[in-house]
Amino acid sequence: MRSSNPVFSRRGFSRDNGYAGFNAQQPQAGGPAVGTQGNPYAQDAQNPYATNPYAQQDQYGAPVAPPRGSVMTMDDVVTRTAITLGVVVAGATVAWVTDMGLGLAIGAALVAMVLGLIQAFKSKPMPPVILAYAGFEGLFLGAISNYVNQWVPGAPMQAVLGTMAVFATMLVLYKTRIVRVTARFTRFVMIAAISFMVLTAVNLLFMVFGGGDGLGFRSGGMGILFGVVGVLLGSFFLAMDFKQVEDGVAYGAPREESWLAAFGLTMTLVWIYLEMLRLVAILSGDD
Repeated sequence: MRSSNPVFSRRGFSRDNGYAGFNAQQPQAGGPAVGTQGNPYAQDAQNPYATNPYAQQDQYGAPVAPPRGSVMTMDDVVTRTAITLGVVVAGATVAWVTDMGLGLAIGAALVAMVLGLIQAFKSKPMPPVILAYAGFEGLFLGAISNYVNQWVPGAPMQAVLGTMAVFATMLVLYKTRIVRVTARFTRFVMIAAISFMVLTAVNLLFMVFGGGDGLGFRSGGMGILFGVVGVLLGSFFLAMDFKQVEDGVAYGAPREESWLAAFGLTMTLVWIYLEMLRLVAILSGDD
């Protein structure tokens, strides 16, 4: 099964060409791949990088190791992710300081969504588009956080700390193999995520046309349960993102792919933060 994250779904990051091959042996991040069968960066007809200089073979048909400086490393992923998140924080700071209105914030969110879709359907990473997405997403997050902070003081900081805790916890669970990203795990998360988004859309329609709180998924006990489910889904997506990054590093993905990894991780962290912010606001409102 392809990755749930749209920026990875068009890539061959997963073993067995990105399909249900998550049960294969799992090398440590950055370690050598086990054999060449199922390696999306080896030379074969389904390899998206088969025609570039990183996917060459010697005279016996064996894959040639790409130049050391041309492949993605974990340091590359960390650096690009830090840069992308830094732009998000910068945009959020600008929106907070200028007290950006919700109308402009919604406009920024729409622009970020369009930029995200453009990058998701491109065959190659485009750092300017990724950074622009991060900037507009940051403007939206800063404005909505400022709005919630006026209603529930301190909620944004609690949401940030909660997001960091979720990230650290899931990273530990993944690295210790307590959480294993298998084909069954992926199918479960995808079904749950689709159901979650459908219920969210239905609730929004009821809010728009029926008024009030719609089906009650964003307040009271039902809102708390829905928020917890949203955070859990975000954490599961993090595990899937970790898996994609680990496979990309192990199989020597081109270095430019680290921008796609940063983009995917940023989108997942934004999701977790928004769900955490809503959850904190509901819990504080019930006190």
